[in-house]
Amino acid sequence: MGADGFLVPQDNIKALEAELLKEPQVILDTTMMAHGRMAARTIFVPAGTLLTGVLVNHDNICIMHGDITVTTAEGPKRFTGFHVIPASAGFRRAGIAHSDTWWTCVWHTDLTDPAEIENDMTDEADALQTRRALTHKPVLEN
Repeated sequence: MGADGFLVPQDNIKALEAELLKEPQVILDTTMMAHGRMAARTIFVPAGTLLTGVLVNHDNICIMHGDITVTTAEGPKRFTGFHVIPASAGFRRAGIAHSDTWWTCVWHTDLTDPAEIENDMTDEADALQTRRALTHKPVLEN
């Protein structure tokens, strides 16, 4: 159960993730920075990409720009344009980008090393694309 009292369908998202990992992987451009006791991790999600996220350990703020439907505490919601939303610890998202979308998560940390920040952010850091070797050829644009 998420901090907001909503029953998060974690098993459903994990099952979706298992199926997605059988398909060619889209490489998401990922950047991270630490500053002022905060960390920000940004991914670029190309249009048409179906993705899942990791279970996060800390409350954070999500900043997005684009057109994406993602799971929220109220159920799936489409965000078009620029949005800032809260995200609770213990929540995992799944989504599909309808157009190119930038997604940034910001949270408090005293750490500065990117690997340590990822380890603190989630107990599933090894599942992050920045940590694992892709076992499938990435989808390439013509």
